[in-house]
Amino acid sequence: MPGSTTLGPGHGVDAIEHPDAQRLASVMKQLHRLLDTEGPERITDPQAAALCGGEAHDRAEFTAWVGHVSERLVKATSS
Repeated sequence: MPGSTTLGPGHGVDAIEHPDAQRLASVMKQLHRLLDTEGPERITDPQAAALCGGEAHDRAEFTAWVGHVSERLVKATSS
């Protein structure tokens, strides 16, 4: 679908509008920065756990995953 980004695979494939995909990429990029930075802007470990649904996760793995997803979204929306 022109002007959209396809998300899948899974039980189905969904498309979101290009501006929404760009905004999601921006949010994920900013989230990665806040997870990866030091100082007062850094997301705390309890906040990171809350983002993971309250589950205890390896912060480094979660940070890497957010970075990977943000890079893929930026690449998918760069056109």
